[in-house]
Amino acid sequence: MVQLSKRLSAVAQLVTITGILADVGTDHGYIPVYLTGKEQIKKAIAMDVNQGPLERAQEHIRQYGLENRIETRLSDGLQALKPKEVEGIVIAGMGGNLMKRILMQGEQVAHTAKELILQPQSEVMEFRKFLWESGYTIVAEDMVLEDGKYYPMMRVVYENAQKEIPDVLALKYGEKLLEQKHPVLKQYLLWQKMQKEKILGNLQKNAKKDVSSRKEEIEEELSYIAHALEKIDGAK
Repeated sequence: MVQLSKRLSAVAQLVTITGILADVGTDHGYIPVYLTGKEQIKKAIAMDVNQGPLERAQEHIRQYGLENRIETRLSDGLQALKPKEVEGIVIAGMGGNLMKRILMQGEQVAHTAKELILQPQSEVMEFRKFLWESGYTIVAEDMVLEDGKYYPMMRVVYENAQKEIPDVLALKYGEKLLEQKHPVLKQYLLWQKMQKEKILGNLQKNAKKDVSSRKEEIEEELSYIAHALEKIDGAK
């Protein structure tokens, strides 16, 4: 059985479908090989925009004897998929803006999937807002710390229902993570608090420049962090 990193293992654990899964930006094909190898899914389509990663994925697929169950496709995002061709879609390890573009350009395919497992590496708040505005509902979230970096991830479903955008705390830190009182989110918040307080201290020492707007920005961030920690720990 292929060994996944902590991040990819958490992504794989969010998958609940058992039919055909598409892995966008598959790189080495680790998630399709892992999920088909443990008989969780019937088949997979490993996709990447570059030929090199597909060749690496093909090597792993052959290594585990899964050529009949995992197909590889050269694809920019979801372009090489047809609507209703897959039950689930994984998009992991990309910037939030790139993932937003992929979902927008491939919305006919994305809307017909039963679930999407998404792991944005950046612009996470903006990406969550985009999902809500685009008719997706975040039904599960997880977060891991690996090699000094925090990775939030989510399972979403397309419902095309008019919903209110969640409050700023839910968008910044994840509604489900806050509800779960997720220990890694708490660790992240405490780390962020320490970083912001250090920045604020340096700004207050710097009397030569007008840093009032930057101080206000940091103080606002610290206020959000405090409110999020209250949700996790209970009101103090």
